[in-house]
Amino acid sequence: MSPASIAPGVWPLLAPIILLVCSNLFMTLAWYGHLKFKSVPLVTVVLVSWGIAFVEYCFAVPANRIGSAVYSPAELKTIQEVITLLVFAGFTAVYFKEPLSLTQGAGFGLIALGAVLVFRGQA
Repeated sequence: MSPASIAPGVWPLLAPIILLVCSNLFMTLAWYGHLKFKSVPLVTVVLVSWGIAFVEYCFAVPANRIGSAVYSPAELKTIQEVITLLVFAGFTAVYFKEPLSLTQGAGFGLIALGAVLVFRGQA
């Protein structure tokens, strides 16, 4: 049984979000995971990051293709940015043991407020 057959009306709304979460997990790892390995040559880090980014694209491209049936491009980009902030906040807290500060959280909150404006529609 496929996820689409379980909730056919909900799946097109949720699939892009689930895929973008997966995409952002890989991209955050590609962009920031190497910071714990500063002794590894930069060329090696770049090549490994490209490999990880390929996996990220395997989630991001279908997310946007599926999502374009129910979301505008601006909405898809907004969803992606909010997910990026959430994944980044969790990643830095777990991987680097650096939870967000109050001011960083407030800044991310303001960005999320901007996302709300995008979903309010065209004025």
